[in-house]
Amino acid sequence: MRLDIQKLQALAAAGLLLASSMAPQASAQAAAPQQTATPPAANSQSGNPPGGPKNSAGMQEGNFPNLPQPVLTTPFELRTSGHNFTIPKSHFPNPFAPYTAINVAPPEFGNTSELGQLVRDGKIYLSLSDAIELALSNNYDIAIQRYNLDIADTDILRAKAGAALRGVNAGVVQGTIGGATSTQLSGGGPGGTSVASGGSASGALGVVSSTNGGGPTPEYLDPVLTSTIQREDVMTQSLGVLSPASFTNTNEYNFGYTQGFTPGAQLAVTFDNSRATSNNPYNAYSPLLSSNFRATLTQHLLQGRGFFINKRFIYQAKRDRQITDSAFRQQVLSTVNQVENIYWGLVSAYEDVQAKQRALDQSKQLAADNRKQLEIGTLAPLDVTNADSSVATDQQSLVTSETTLEYQQLIMKQAIVRNLDDAVIATAPVIPTDRVSLEKLDEESQPVETLVQQAYANRPEVEQARLNLKNDELTVKAIKNGLQPTVDVYGFYGSATAGGAQSPYCQTFSNSGAFENCPPNTVPTIGYGNVFQNLFNSSNPDKGVGVNVNVILRNRVAQSDQERSQLEYRQAQMKLAQLYVQIRIQVINSQFALTQDRASVQASETARNYQQQSLDAENKKYKLGASTTQNVLQQKRNLANAEANYITAMTTYARDRAALTQNLATTLTKYGINLADTAMDKVSSPPVVPGLVPISNRTQTPADQPAPAVTN
Repeated sequence: MRLDIQKLQALAAAGLLLASSMAPQASAQAAAPQQTATPPAANSQSGNPPGGPKNSAGMQEGNFPNLPQPVLTTPFELRTSGHNFTIPKSHFPNPFAPYTAINVAPPEFGNTSELGQLVRDGKIYLSLSDAIELALSNNYDIAIQRYNLDIADTDILRAKAGAALRGVNAGVVQGTIGGATSTQLSGGGPGGTSVASGGSASGALGVVSSTNGGGPTPEYLDPVLTSTIQREDVMTQSLGVLSPASFTNTNEYNFGYTQGFTPGAQLAVTFDNSRATSNNPYNAYSPLLSSNFRATLTQHLLQGRGFFINKRFIYQAKRDRQITDSAFRQQVLSTVNQVENIYWGLVSAYEDVQAKQRALDQSKQLAADNRKQLEIGTLAPLDVTNADSSVATDQQSLVTSETTLEYQQLIMKQAIVRNLDDAVIATAPVIPTDRVSLEKLDEESQPVETLVQQAYANRPEVEQARLNLKNDELTVKAIKNGLQPTVDVYGFYGSATAGGAQSPYCQTFSNSGAFENCPPNTVPTIGYGNVFQNLFNSSNPDKGVGVNVNVILRNRVAQSDQERSQLEYRQAQMKLAQLYVQIRIQVINSQFALTQDRASVQASETARNYQQQSLDAENKKYKLGASTTQNVLQQKRNLANAEANYITAMTTYARDRAALTQNLATTLTKYGINLADTAMDKVSSPPVVPGLVPISNRTQTPADQPAPAVTN
């Protein structure tokens, strides 16, 4: 009876211990049951059923807006060369090829030949089409982004072996100076957990990592061969009569083969052999031949089971490749728009120099006329001083404008040229030969909702965000599998055999009890061929089956990852919805901006013409003695301001035209830019930019005349 009471006490203590460990978790769930019962953002007004349809990870989509699916970047898997980095080296015909390195060709740092064809009389005559064509071939941002296409391919090759992905940068490279705009949006990273996505970083050392790529580790799909070939000599000291001193020589030849399979299985085969010689008199065999073999097949039943779990990195790597293609398209769109902005900035600086030069010429002419009148005594000296002051002011304005033009020319060169060390290119002034037309774009007359839907379908940021959501679904599904215990069933078959020849040192007891050498054929001689054969004839089988179970009590790490993966997915959904709103605002604003810009250009042009006529009239009155130097100078300043306003209005209009095309992501189609050729670093046909008027085809005004040589 005493023993039974002790047992009951022990059971009660164990029960209390278990209850105490479960109490905190139970009380927390009881205190906040609504955390798992109510989704964070539900809208009962949606026409969808409660929770909405489910995605591939089994998560309800809620009332996410039913918007058009993005048009995927084509052609798929853009190539920078003829080499495909997703294809591994084969063992045939060279069995050692997979163990040799590949040498990536060095980049080209020289300028393309097309640039030299634009140089005439020491000047670079540049149209907008020429600038875009040169940027597609020479711009460093595009060249840097081009490498990401091949880097993404290396991840596909890595994933085919079952290894985790290294990832690839999909952001727009922004190393080109000048012409930057804020129309580029982010497609969202995995789970949207980059720094400042939901606030400042607060992880370990300020680094926040997402659950992307989480879940059970896939099986390693590349076969692995192992071998150990070893020779060992051992001298053993005597420990007694029955343990004499001896010398043993052992040669080992051990081999192994391991390979994982996508259902979640692993095959491990070992084949071990040894040959041992010894002068120990108690060893019957010398040499002693030993051989054993075992094949073990293990299959995951819960965690890590299934084709999806073990091939998900391949799916993700291929989708990452699509994201990289889209990022390359976004890079080309961004760079082309940036080059356009730089070009119109150059045009603005170029025409500003001309306007400042005309103002200086007028001031000099007025000062010269005043001096003549002073000499004949018809004008006061103060009027001459006033005119000279205006000349000095205009001279300063011209110098400032000329240095601005030189800087804009340098900015233009660094966007379309790789090597600025070329003396001819570095010193040649850039003459822009295109001006923008005021003809209305077709997009200006289209309903704004049509443009918005077009942007939704074409914008690479939407494409990337959608693809990232698909990758997040893979993560959610994989981490959900990781919640389960590890239960593996395995079976093995093997055998162990031995053989050899009788040891020349073999001794046995005689009938008298004394030691004597073993008679010949005391033990049978078994060659290695028979030893090897006995491994597979079931003469000495070693077989069995079993189950390995690994259960983590409370499972808090897996629960945390599973919860976080869904929260990150929901966060990515919100970022995508926000992206749609941002794109809508951008498109609407771009359409409004063009309408306003055209009105601004027309108003500033009318004001410029009026100020020009006013100045001409004031000059006539001045020559007739009906006006003063002060009035003429005031009219000249008014004209200068009007010309500056006109130049600014035209530049803003030109940039906003390009921005509308970029916001709709139709630049490549409208300009005839072939994305596959750009990826290969070639331009099969020059871009054609609509809505431009070459200077030679316009009715030239003073503002269109070639600028005088820039003087320092």
